[in-house]
Amino acid sequence: MTSIRLLAPGDEARAEAFLVAHAESSMFLRANLRAAGLVDEGEPLQGTWAAAFDADRIVAIAAHAWNGMIIVQAPVALPDVVHAVVQATRARGREIAGFAGPHDQTVGAREALGLSRRPTTLDSPERLYALELGAMRVPASLTTGALRVRRTRDDDLDRCASWREDYCVELLGRTRDAALARSARADVELLHRRGNAFVIEHHGEPVAYSAFNARLPDMAQVGGVWTPVALRGRGYARAVVAGSLLVARDEGATRAVLFTAEINVAAQRAYEALGFEVRGAFGLVLFAS
Repeated sequence: MTSIRLLAPGDEARAEAFLVAHAESSMFLRANLRAAGLVDEGEPLQGTWAAAFDADRIVAIAAHAWNGMIIVQAPVALPDVVHAVVQATRARGREIAGFAGPHDQTVGAREALGLSRRPTTLDSPERLYALELGAMRVPASLTTGALRVRRTRDDDLDRCASWREDYCVELLGRTRDAALARSARADVELLHRRGNAFVIEHHGEPVAYSAFNARLPDMAQVGGVWTPVALRGRGYARAVVAGSLLVARDEGATRAVLFTAEINVAAQRAYEALGFEVRGAFGLVLFAS
């Protein structure tokens, strides 16, 4: 029989021991845990965490993150941990912005909270991909030096924030307004400060963007890949992802994961060309404001 309780400082090792057994679909949780621990003061990467215990062993987790997302890794006791974490955050007024985690669990979490009919801007079954970095097929444009990948600099932020807005409108269904401009800027600044954002240059001009939306010493999760419409079809997205992963590999990472929508065939082909293989189904739900 399982018991449910909120996690607190001191529970980090038990949480990680559970999550590492589901490493490919737990990158948001594992990276946030490493970066922010189990304290929730509403700061970026923090959240309130609830877990199901079998004796002393964690068997399920749900976290309600600073940005409103409920992130799940709960192969058992899913309704229990989701209800527990929402009850804990309701008093502080934290809204539910969406869900992320294994696809069947995001569906189940949404049903458990009675939110199956709430309007969304994105409700996407995603293909979850993984890659051993030693087996990555590196595009010739990088090996010849025709293209160069680097981390973002301060003077890239205006451009990258604009690209992030475009990404959110096209791929996440967001409305272009002042709120989106603020959140896009905050997103790219956070990734930039943490060294997790990259651009690729052609003749010294940035032409595409990629980021690690979750990062661990041995593993990186790719996200936010964007090429402006006018520059597509030239292999820039594939190259910027590969270049960022070469940097991660040089810094000790051995594996990478990412997820992309079932309908995004062009992205699937780009990632598969690098050697990424499907590992399962990921769920991403974003509610309309």
